[in-house]
Amino acid sequence: MKTLIRAARLRRGAIVAAVAGLALSSVVISSAASAASVKLPKSGVETPSGGTVTETGSTLLYPLFNLWSGAYSTQFSSTTIQTAGTGSGTGISEAENGTIDIGASDAYLSPSVVSANPDLKNIPTSISAQMVAYNIPGVLSHLKLSGKILSAIYQGQITKWNDAKIAALNPGVTLPATPIVTVHRSDSSGDTFLFSSFLTASDPSGWTIPPGTTVAWPNVAGAVAAQGNGGMVQACQKSAGCIAYIGVSYLSQVTAAGLGYASLKNKAGNFELPSQAAIGAAAAQFATSTPASGAVSMIFGSASDGYPIVNYEYGIIPTKQPSALAAQAVKAVLAWAVDPNGGNAPTYLDQVNFVALPSQVVSISTKLISQVAS
Repeated sequence: MKTLIRAARLRRGAIVAAVAGLALSSVVISSAASAASVKLPKSGVETPSGGTVTETGSTLLYPLFNLWSGAYSTQFSSTTIQTAGTGSGTGISEAENGTIDIGASDAYLSPSVVSANPDLKNIPTSISAQMVAYNIPGVLSHLKLSGKILSAIYQGQITKWNDAKIAALNPGVTLPATPIVTVHRSDSSGDTFLFSSFLTASDPSGWTIPPGTTVAWPNVAGAVAAQGNGGMVQACQKSAGCIAYIGVSYLSQVTAAGLGYASLKNKAGNFELPSQAAIGAAAAQFATSTPASGAVSMIFGSASDGYPIVNYEYGIIPTKQPSALAAQAVKAVLAWAVDPNGGNAPTYLDQVNFVALPSQVVSISTKLISQVAS
């Protein structure tokens, strides 16, 4: 099987080379410079080789990758980026199998995957967060919720919105006796990994189900399963009383659907909304402790003003590529993506409520990218 995959990747490398040759011979850029002669910003590793770079995976990262795709192809017209939102589990598995150039994931690689695929790397590309949305008739305010309450809700121990424990956190808010409808992901999802990690960290004695991209959710009456972040928004909109975990890049869709979203209790005991300021504050404490592998959990950090569910968005790639041109194409895209003057500029991140990588983490990502070769 691996031989067939390797052969397929070699054919893809040959196609990339052929497309690159055609593009570079036909594209004319003002000042008589071709796309291959245009230098990437300061963290750039390679100039783009041209052709098509394929990406799939995280639906949380998908809106940003769509922005990156258009901007990159405008700047480097010999290269096209094809994107798809299929879930982090798919992004990881397709990068592992060599059927995609860049796998996108909210979750870093598990030790078992790293052990089986030592040349597979998770490269931090940006910082995101996850919000907890709800559809409560008559309630438009930002409810205060804690990890322990969310744990009890997803275990079926708290079943109505006017439960005394929710009311105690939200004095002055009139809560209806509407039954709570829990919504979770049906696909293998980095969002599920983040949310289950938060439940584990914030309620270690109450939530005993191990975190993962798929989770054996407790059997709660009326629970709904949905695919992708877009599916979570739609399911919550259709279900009065719903609660759902949704990537922050879907904030505009959440508000457009008439859903509310929570202010979550952090480790310091403060309640924070998933603002860029609170996301940045939470992530800042991990800037110097992020390991060379880039794999670190930033869930439930200790920053007093930090939002409790934040993470690096990862590009998953094998360091061994089928050809020099394929390696160059992938390196160029990722180098541009992590550059503060490229994909990590506010121009793109602000549109999806993400935060830029700290300079120390840009250095880690750049070193990981530089390991890619044919």
